[in-house]
Amino acid sequence: MKAKEVRNLSEQEIEKELRDASNELLQLRLRKQSGQVETPSELRALRRDIARMETILKERAVAAAK
Repeated sequence: MKAKEVRNLSEQEIEKELRDASNELLQLRLRKQSGQVETPSELRALRRDIARMETILKERAVAAAK
């Protein structure tokens, strides 16, 4: 998910996407341990998506505090 797409979502939608992505990351890690992941780059992309969503939520919290 691109940053532009995340910025268009509401905070509740971002939090929901963040929970979903975290669960998916957990599942991917478990599948990686058992050797069932075809594309290991999925893990990296998912971690970056999670970081992107957390960053945008933090930016909004800082902006709201001002």
